Amino acid sequence: MRGRTGKALALLQGDGQADRVVPPTGFTANLTLFTAGAMAFLAVFALALSLATGRVASRWSEELARSATLRISAPMEQREAQAVKALEVLESTPGVASARRLSDDEQRDLLAPWLGVDLPMEDLPVPVLIEVVEGEGLDVAGLKARLAGEVPGAVYDDHSRWREPLIRAASRLRLLGWVALGLIAASTAAMITLAAGSALAANARVIATLRLVGATDTYIARAFVRRFTQRALLGAAVGTSLAMLALALLPRAETTGGFLTGLGFTGPGWLLPLIVPMLAAITAFWATRASAFRTLRQVT
Repeated sequence: MRGRTGKALALLQGDGQADRVVPPTGFTANLTLFTAGAMAFLAVFALALSLATGRVASRWSEELARSATLRISAPMEQREAQAVKALEVLESTPGVASARRLSDDEQRDLLAPWLGVDLPMEDLPVPVLIEVVEGEGLDVAGLKARLAGEVPGAVYDDHSRWREPLIRAASRLRLLGWVALGLIAASTAAMITLAAGSALAANARVIATLRLVGATDTYIARAFVRRFTQRALLGAAVGTSLAMLALALLPRAETTGGFLTGLGFTGPGWLLPLIVPMLAAITAFWATRASAFRTLRQVT
């Protein structure tokens, strides 16, 4: 382990004479900077999306787990009596924290996105809705059986059918986020490998001259590894900074309540993107090292 670490540190040590092998500017330099910056920008957003998906899904799941809805679909002349009876049953059931009947205005607001505003609630066969907040120790099966016997038109919905798809979707989105991060890392390694190989091939005559005066392949590779790692680190730092700035400028979730407005980091989570430039530098280090030694074996 120490031998590998020492070798990696040796490859990153500067050498002015060897560094002249690598062109300081040009296509390969710009390609490395742009690739590292663009991929770091995308990596930060993929990381933010993965974390935000988990937060939103957890919040929605917790809210749905604590609440339930009692729907009473009965003939108009029985609806009021059944609603009163249902409230009595709920209030006398252990484990029910609270039960509240939704007003016509609240039901109108719920239906407005589909049926428009100014609905004549008194003329529509809209069921009575009762909002239930579940507490500890609630026997849902026993409550449903009691409601079936005393309130025939009542349907108790504990939102389990909404929670399960939400949790599955969140898990898949998180998985897609990590897959995206893996693809970004692989793409970064591939582009830097091509850039390093191109730079080595373009400097074949200089490499041959260095070999003639006794330079080893490790000595030559050190220059390429150091230069390309620095470029990747710089480009990734810029891309990460721009991504964090873009995320900071997005509306906050508590401001608008939308799903995408929760995209971003919270609290100490803002430190997570800082690992992206380091990961980019590590990726560039090993990709350039592998490309350098492979190309040097081919260059005669």
